[in-house]
Amino acid sequence: MITKASIRDLESIDRLTLKIVRDMKTSKIPQWNFPYPRYKVFMKDWMLGGLYVEKTGHQIDGSITILKENDPAYLVLDTWQGKNALVIHRLMVDPAKRKQGIARKLLKFACRLAIQEGYDSIKIDTHEENYKMKAFLEKHDFVRRGYLPSINRIAYEKVLEEEHE
Repeated sequence: MITKASIRDLESIDRLTLKIVRDMKTSKIPQWNFPYPRYKVFMKDWMLGGLYVEKTGHQIDGSITILKENDPAYLVLDTWQGKNALVIHRLMVDPAKRKQGIARKLLKFACRLAIQEGYDSIKIDTHEENYKMKAFLEKHDFVRRGYLPSINRIAYEKVLEEEHE
């Protein structure tokens, strides 16, 4: 079940990040390192009201940060299609829980939230060498919009339509 993270979840999210950084190193993905992202980053996400977790019981299986667009790095692109976007940051799933649909569930949650709140697109970025995330985003209809030089990331966007389920 996806819920807003509580202050008590921050330590567990920080520990999860360490697992993910180790997994990225093993997979030769240079996106994150041990100083980033860590507790202070997730505390800020929580204080902004944009940190969500997927749990089984008390165990955090994944998390996602969903915030209003305000990142200056995104302003360099004129290829964005949406005019009013939410931005996904730090989508992560416990490496031991991969291939169980958790990331897909978190992504769908973000899209539903954006639609409910009147946004017309979702934006996200990832490192050029994060082949896993790039494939995941493209599989879920995110379109590559360009390169964000100030943060050395590839920008993606999904224009939203009402989901009929």
